[in-house]
Order: sequence, then C-alpha cells, then structure tokens
Amino acid sequence: MSTSNKNQFSSADVKPTVSVIIPAYKVARFISEALDSVFAQRFTDFEVIVINDGSPDTPYLEQQIAKYRGSIKYLSQPNRGAGAARNAGLRIARGEYVAFLDGDDVWLPDLLEGQLELIRSDGGYDLVYANAINFGDSVSNSVTYMTHNPSHGEVTFKKLLCGECNVVTSTVVARREPIIRIGCFDERFPNSQDFDLWLRLIKDANAKITYQKKILVRRRIYQGSLASDPIRSFSGELAVLSSVRRRIDLTAEEKNILEDTARKRQCTIEILKAKQHLAIRDFQTAAESFAAANRYEPSLKLGIVLFGMRIAPQVVRRIVRLTRS
Repeated sequence: MSTSNKNQFSSADVKPTVSVIIPAYKVARFISEALDSVFAQRFTDFEVIVINDGSPDTPYLEQQIAKYRGSIKYLSQPNRGAGAARNAGLRIARGEYVAFLDGDDVWLPDLLEGQLELIRSDGGYDLVYANAINFGDSVSNSVTYMTHNPSHGEVTFKKLLCGECNVVTSTVVARREPIIRIGCFDERFPNSQDFDLWLRLIKDANAKITYQKKILVRRRIYQGSLASDPIRSFSGELAVLSSVRRRIDLTAEEKNILEDTARKRQCTIEILKAKQHLAIRDFQTAAESFAAANRYEPSLKLGIVLFGMRIAPQVVRRIVRLTRS
C-alpha cells in the first residue's frame, strides 16, 4: 500500500484518515517515546489525541509533550480510567479509523500502513490487530505477546470468550463508526474495558475482526503496569465475563464457553495468589489458594501440590521458585 503524502496536521476542514488516541496516566517518563513512534510512521495522514486522565505526574507529562503541543490535540480530565480517556478521544476524533496506543508502548514505523492495508482488504474489516514484542522487564524481554496469548483461526465471539483469539490494544486499528454506534468503551470497568468492547463489537455490531501475526508494537512491561499484574488483568476479565453472563442473547454453547473460561480464570488467579503467599512463606494461605484452584479446575498436578503443601511446604516453595527462573 502506498504511503499517504498528506500532512498529518491538516486544516480543520480536511478530515484525517486515522485518529490516534493515546490515554495518559502515570506514563510521563514514556510518553515522548510513544509520540516519537507515532510521528515516525510511514503513513502520515493522521491526527493525534492525547488524553491526560487526571495523572498525578501532570507537570512532568506536559513538559514531555511540550515539543508536540502544536501537532497534537491535548485534553485533560479528572481521573476516570482508560475507558473514559479513550472515549473522550473518540468523541472528538475526526478520522474514519481510530488507532489506540497506550502511552507506555511504542509503535514500529509500519503499523499504520500495515494495519490500514489489512483493514481495507477482502471487502473490508471493522477492526484489526497484530502481534507485539515485550520489552522493559528482563524476564519478559523479547517474548512476543502471541507466544503466550496466541490467536487461532477466524476471530469470533466464542474465540474471544475462551481466549483462542487475544487482542493487543496498542496494535488495534478500527473503524470509528461501529464503536460509536455501540456506545464506546464501558467506563464501569477499571481494566479489561477493551476486552468488553471487542466482544460487544462482534455481538452487537456484527463486526468483522481479523489480525496479522507480524510484530508491529513494542509492548512495555514494567513494575506498576497492568501487563505486569496478571491477577489484576484476570480479575478484570472476570468482571467483563460477569457482565456478559447477564446478556439474554447468548446461545447455550456461548454460555458453556463463558462458564468454562470463568472457572479457568478463577483457577489461574488462585494459583498466582498461592505463589505470592509461598514467596513470603505464608504456607497456610498458599495451601488455601491451591485448594481453591483445585476446586475450580481439579487436576492431578494440583492434587500433588496440595499433598506436598501438607508434608513439605518448603520443598514446594523451592520447586515453584525454580520453575519461575
């Protein structure tokens, strides 16, 4: 696909092709790199909207974006969460397409070009996503998102529910109109509001979603980020699943998939909690969490762990530490 020659700072009466929406909360130290990656795109017909979601580091944030202030739209609002910040951007976006970039992530130069080519292919899609590579955290460094969260086959409501298809928000390019039509992000969810939106796009807007496995984003993992806190991430997914459970248009198969996914997420959360308690030698609480995990998803492995916790918890702790390294 040829790169547009339009200037990204078009006059007010000329609408850009893409609106890039960047929520900013406690990302001042990273925001300059994120913006650099946007303005390094080979495709240039875009506008950039940065939403300061009541960030406590506002003075530093505004200092870091100062060199871009003539080239971006900057909004500031009280802290209401990433969903509310993205919705604020969506309300003033002028592009036919929107692209979401977290303020601590970095685009590769061909993201917009490659994703626009994909979304316009095969008669047109409503949303496309891609792969990302982790950086920052030495443990996760150079591991791709799809290594542990792959996407298989056609993107459907059922595959999103069960985790066979997993969307990286910072890789998403989507048509703005269907998102507006279904009410944008649900601001009740402090996290995983993006997961909720993808589900509603397919179920309520009959959206066509696809992906490519090419790496188009560098996804920053660091202490304090949502990506570094799997318990919080899985808990957010459970909140979304609880909301989906109340829908009256679910098929019997979809209900079964939802309940199976919820059990698996609960099991994973309890195992993660157990490992945290093991690390501080709180063996009683760790055993309780392992037992809860085994109730959600009974397995021989968890049964062996529970037996080990009764007779040799220190040995279990050492084994868990070895498997982490």
